[in-house]
Amino acid sequence: MEIKLLVEGGSMKPGPALSQQLGPAGINIGQVISKINDATKSFNGLKVPVILNVNTKTKEFEIQVASPPVSELIKKQIKIEKGSGLQKKMYAGNASIEDIISVAKTKFPNLLCKNLKSAVSTVAGTCSSLGMLIENKIAKETVIDINEGKYDREIKSEKTETPSEKRKKLDEYFNEVRSAQEKQKKAEEVAAAAIEAEKAATTATATTTATATATTTKAVAPTGAKPAETPAPTKK
Repeated sequence: MEIKLLVEGGSMKPGPALSQQLGPAGINIGQVISKINDATKSFNGLKVPVILNVNTKTKEFEIQVASPPVSELIKKQIKIEKGSGLQKKMYAGNASIEDIISVAKTKFPNLLCKNLKSAVSTVAGTCSSLGMLIENKIAKETVIDINEGKYDREIKSEKTETPSEKRKKLDEYFNEVRSAQEKQKKAEEVAAAAIEAEKAATTATATTTATATATTTKAVAPTGAKPAETPAPTKK
């Protein structure tokens, strides 16, 4: 019996979902958690795919730990918790080409790529979906640079360490980008609030007008109302 799991490296915990997955196998959940945490401790903080091969007769099991997804490796490399939910408007980080090569080397055995350059291009493409910059550019532009050979020297030498001075400049540039993003975000929030306030004012005005009209209508006699009759003169 094969059971596929996606766990937090080194910190898997019991829960209803896990019990539902492992329950039918009839194995000791506590023992499974302990062994998986030990097997994935080197991937602490990352989402890690794990496959359990269970012998339902003997209740014995084997653990196969796969390499974390490219996105998780990138986040660990750049030291960010999550990517950007607004890739075209907000950026989550600024990677160096050395960062991308490092992730590509780690993931290369699991990628369907013919060489390291192809793997680097694939990893850079994943940065686009995370809202990442690479070498101060949007990821799509860096992918083009990679494919056109701009970083062939770094890739051929498998350079994975970013020089401290270069890292400093990348961080400074991203701090400027992040500051501009925050200003833009606040401006958009102010504009959105103004629009909502205008809508609320328009609604209030319409309500007041409708109420006034209804009140006036009630005060006017209905069309076709019978006029009051003049009393007949009294005979003397």
